[in-house]
Amino acid sequence: MKERIYIYIITLLLMLSSCDDLTLEKYPLDRPSSSTFPSNQKELEAAVWGCYGSLWLGTNYGMVTPALLDVTTDIAWERAETNMQSIGNGTHDINNLWAEQLWKNYYIGIGRCNFLLENAERAEAATSPDVFKRIIAETRFIRAYYYLMLTELWSDVPLVLNSLTLAEAQMPKTGKNEIVDFILKELTEAATDLPAHIGAPEYGRIGKGAAFALKARTAIYNKKYDIALEASKAVMDLEEYEIDDNFSDMFKSATQMNSNEIIFQIPYKEGYKTSGVIRGCTSRMGGGYSSKIPVQVTVDSYDCLDGLSIDKSPLYDPENPYANRDPRLNLTIVVPGSQYMGYQFETHKDSVVCWNYKVSPALRVANQDALNPYSSFSGFVWRKYNEASKPSELDNSETGFIFIRYADVLLMYAEAKVELDQIDESVYQAINKVRQRPSVNMPAITDDKSKAELRNIIRKERKVEFAWEGLRWSDIRRWGIVNEVMNGPLYGRPPRGRLNEAPIVNEYGTPDYSQVSNKDDMRVIEQRKFNPNRDMVLPIPRIEIETNSELTQNPNY
Repeated sequence: MKERIYIYIITLLLMLSSCDDLTLEKYPLDRPSSSTFPSNQKELEAAVWGCYGSLWLGTNYGMVTPALLDVTTDIAWERAETNMQSIGNGTHDINNLWAEQLWKNYYIGIGRCNFLLENAERAEAATSPDVFKRIIAETRFIRAYYYLMLTELWSDVPLVLNSLTLAEAQMPKTGKNEIVDFILKELTEAATDLPAHIGAPEYGRIGKGAAFALKARTAIYNKKYDIALEASKAVMDLEEYEIDDNFSDMFKSATQMNSNEIIFQIPYKEGYKTSGVIRGCTSRMGGGYSSKIPVQVTVDSYDCLDGLSIDKSPLYDPENPYANRDPRLNLTIVVPGSQYMGYQFETHKDSVVCWNYKVSPALRVANQDALNPYSSFSGFVWRKYNEASKPSELDNSETGFIFIRYADVLLMYAEAKVELDQIDESVYQAINKVRQRPSVNMPAITDDKSKAELRNIIRKERKVEFAWEGLRWSDIRRWGIVNEVMNGPLYGRPPRGRLNEAPIVNEYGTPDYSQVSNKDDMRVIEQRKFNPNRDMVLPIPRIEIETNSELTQNPNY
């Protein structure tokens, strides 16, 4: 069964090894010709796997783009990759290589989609009608996804819907609103020809639920709340998805394939395509580099078990700050005192030895999470996506990256209802399904909240539910809080201690450390500066401006 599941990845990789060269030879003998390809169902299927290919872009440890976006927001930081780090601290410019790589990758993917859509008719007569319609729908979905990412990162971009000659490649930007309308139309029409159910043999393929969910995401990112409500409700009405009882199971390779919460993800398989996410993120004692890390504000955003923020809850104990907290804290982040990767995780700089639980009885060993100069700069590491199901996964993780899951759909539904002043029992049910899954079981939100209160509850819920899943970039921009959360010092824990008292936590979960008595003991990882007149979007890469005379740079770059 699993071998059938990954046939799509294998075919994709074979396709990717040759598809970029399709235009170089008219009639190659060892690969399809661009003059005749695709000519049958097999080649049409190969072409769509090539379209999926840009979803696997791994710019750093093989990690896909959405996850890495979190290091450029308030909840995470990147130590080693300066091009990502500079976007987070506001020092990036038009020469940023990561931005260039993302732009190029998405347009390569769009080019593959355009080629297939232009030439699919060559294979139509030799393809099952249902298969043909499905492949066209998948391709339109993928192209729509790439354009959503482009508009979120750059706003106005060229809308390319056909293969271009060199002369045609000189083209201006299309307004974001026009592209968003295009995306919504494409997803609406694609959903018609996509299957409602994706069985195990087709794990990783796009279904009807993914099209509706991406439509909801596109709409809510652009404040089209009526469309977001309709689309999220369409996913719910399919009755194909449900909240996973066990939060952590979705982020481990051994268990995530059994989850009915995952709507669309990018799968991996050792021997074909894997990521080095665990090596890049995990603790020094666990053999990793602690390069991409959560920060103190992320940790302090999680409520206590009574549903109150840490500055208001009697359950919060500064001497034991990670106890009695929303279980998602410890399911998402490795905090000091935890057991992780077979060792005691402790980042207090005086804890020069720690326990090795890999042997029995446990032994005290040199603690690299305190001694190594490149151990976590914040004192924390990510647990989500970084628990190996087998030893080889340190460098070759088979854990797929989730692009869309049902919890997102439920919270988008609730947000759309709130913004449309349609608050009813279904809003509370949607929120509570997410926060009351058995492995989390946080107190229910009671049905006596105002619009403003519900808005902030949803924003806080998204922050703690989706940390390290790549949604924070768009959320803080569309809510208008990016300038507030992205300016000032980025803190880690006090290297030799803990906070004397809780910071003040505002209504949407952002801590303020100005009144903490030992604030000066906290590690300042970097000073961040956000320019709202420039940094809402990325710069268009210099090479694109130089080679396309019709393309104009984003403001103030």
